[in-house]
Order: sequence, then structure tokens, then C-alpha cells
Amino acid sequence: MTSGDIAVLANPRAGRGRHRGLLSGVVQRLESAGHPVRLLAATGAEEAEKACHRAVAEGCAALVAAGGDGTVHLALQAAAERPVGFGVVPMGTGNDFAAGVGVSLDPLAAASGIAAALAGAGPVPIDLARAVGTDEEARWFGAVLAAGFDAIVNERANRMRWPRGPRRYDLAIFLEMVRVRPRLYALEIDGVDLGFEGTLVAVGNCPSYGGGLRIVPAADPADGLLDVLTALPLSRSAMTRLKPRLRRGTHVTDRRVRTFRAKQVRLHSDGIVAYADGERIGPLPLEITCVPGALRLLR
Repeated sequence: MTSGDIAVLANPRAGRGRHRGLLSGVVQRLESAGHPVRLLAATGAEEAEKACHRAVAEGCAALVAAGGDGTVHLALQAAAERPVGFGVVPMGTGNDFAAGVGVSLDPLAAASGIAAALAGAGPVPIDLARAVGTDEEARWFGAVLAAGFDAIVNERANRMRWPRGPRRYDLAIFLEMVRVRPRLYALEIDGVDLGFEGTLVAVGNCPSYGGGLRIVPAADPADGLLDVLTALPLSRSAMTRLKPRLRRGTHVTDRRVRTFRAKQVRLHSDGIVAYADGERIGPLPLEITCVPGALRLLR
């Protein structure tokens, strides 16, 4: 890639493909910044992440993720703590990171914002979270890490081969609801032991996950802190009643829900695989750290 290009990681299948026809318009808007635009070629997640790393190493003027939170997650691994502008063109079903950092949810408007920032005001520093497991490999995330019932559902859904589409996730929820039980968590927040028995755990840099579920509604991706939410043991009926409140963020007033703010979180529970930005991170334990200003956001 020629130095000074705008490198774009685009996922045409994001958002079930409903924005696929906008990609040429997105490229035109980005070109208005005065830099050539290059689409990164990739056939899978691993190849896409490597392409992003190559683009940054070769000196691209900006790295842009055009897709949903999964596409953003892959690109973040290359842009975190690097001197490159990072743009998001939200084209997914959830777009929780874009919403959390104040990016327009209109893809063409978001592309225009990236171009204007490149040509003028420049990037805005945004915090990211870094998760490190027992393998000592760091994974960055921008929105929310889940390590409770929701992560268990994700792990089951990923193992299922039928049905396809959203129905697979719905079936996974039903199957896990039948056997929902509280788990013991070792939780350390800025060195303080807050271990508990419960059902939900989330660590957020941004407020929402799952397409607008405001699990940590007060999270601010520019305050240098992570927001942590835990829920004490919840029955199936209590979880059913609590779920509608997630969209409004009013679940945090429930007496069984606790919230904290932290620079660093250590978390462990046997048999739990954590997910962040909707992507599989790996099994607990994890050490999660807020890294202030780790991303140079163009918006």
C-alpha cells in the first residue's frame, strides 16, 4: 500500500448486507480528504486483521472500519496505541462502538466526518480497553466485554450449526435459560477484592452492546475509566423482567445490580469464555485495563 492512503476494511456482509450499495459513496466521501482510498482485501477475520496491521505499518494516513462492531474490533487491534487516525463507517446491525464514541450512524455522513477530520481538525483521543489472558496475548476492545449469562449464550450459539441467522441466537438463549444458575466470580477492581456469586458481569468502555442494550449506561469512552456491572443471582423470571430495561439503562436501579468504575479489573470464573465487541476473546481469567487516549478517532 502506498504511504498516505486511507485504508478501508469493509465487510459487505455486515448488517445483513443492507448497506452494501453505499460502499462506493463512502469511498467517494473519503476521497474528498485528498488521499487515495484503498480497500483492504481479506477473506476471513484473521486475514483482515493482518491486512490492517500491514496497512498501519506501511504508513497509511488513516485506517477505516466500514462494517459492524466485529469489523471495528478487528481494525482496533492494528490502530490501538499507534499514530494513525481511525475512522468508523457504521454499516452493521448494532454499531455500539460508533454510537458510544459519537460517530454518525448514517454511513455517508460518517465518511464525510472522517474526511473532514483528516483535512482539518484532526483526531480525537478515545480510550480503549486491553484484555490480557493467561496466554499473555493482549486483545483490545472498544465497547463492552461480557462475561456472564450473555457470554455463555454467545458461546453456545457459536457452537451450533442450526438454525442459521438470528434464530440460532434465540434458541441459544432458550436453552441456556432452562439451566441458568449463578456462578462464583473472583473480581478485583483496582486492587480491591469484590468477589461475588451472580449471573451477569460486564466491563464497558462504551455504554451499550448487543445493538443498543445500555448495559453500562454511564460509561464514557474519554474519562480514563472502565464501567463495571455485576448482577447478583437472578431467576429466569427476574432476567426476563430485567431485559426490557436494558435498552433504557434503567436496570442499574435494581437492588440486585451493582456498578463500579475502575482503571483495572481482574476477573475469573470457571468455565466462562468472555466476548467483547461481540467477538470471542477467550476464557477467563482476564486482566482488563483502561488505556486512556489509546485511539486517535476521526469523526
